[in-house]
Amino acid sequence: MISILTLALAPVAAIMTFIYFNKRIELEPLPLIFRTFILGALLVFPIMFIQYAFNVEGLLQSPYSQSFILAGLLEEFLKWFIFLFAVYQHREFDHPYDGIIYGVAISLGFATVENVIYLLANGAQYAWGRAIFPVSSHALFGILMGFYIGKAKFNTYHNKMWLLLALLIPVGLHGLYDLILTTTASVWIYLMIPFMAVLWYIGIRKINLANHNYPNVHTKAE
Repeated sequence: MISILTLALAPVAAIMTFIYFNKRIELEPLPLIFRTFILGALLVFPIMFIQYAFNVEGLLQSPYSQSFILAGLLEEFLKWFIFLFAVYQHREFDHPYDGIIYGVAISLGFATVENVIYLLANGAQYAWGRAIFPVSSHALFGILMGFYIGKAKFNTYHNKMWLLLALLIPVGLHGLYDLILTTTASVWIYLMIPFMAVLWYIGIRKINLANHNYPNVHTKAE
């Protein structure tokens, strides 16, 4: 049990540390980050119940429905909702990069519980694969969600459009990720590696943009 927890938490801690210390100005308060992480972790249980109920009833069972609705839309919508409900109006959310930090915290909270459950059920031998693909993909979806929520909060125009993109882009990418896993059988790895490489490239680019392209962010936050 200890080894499973260690293997599940190690990639989460590594990614969260990387995101946290990449902020160029004052660091965010750890209690708020921890709270958003816990909220993300708690999402696993209602999501698992809803997905189980749909499976039992035989609803939305096609690969496309499973990938884009029961996985992509359901999971990313609830993360997005939690972000808007618990973080968006918080006074500590005072820089666009903070959106990335809290988006990743929510996503990694979810990924941590999901990862622990999977490793307990299937064995520690899957830990490296889980770290490279599901855990990091959740973090990358969180980067994109947080980036666009940051744009929504700190721009005086197109706020609703940025909030919509903060939902739709992670939903689409999450759905595509799951679709690759469920429909490409033995060749999935050849599609997933370039897919993840592109996601990481985009994620790093968004991190740099959030850090450097907002010189006057406090005018609206104040």
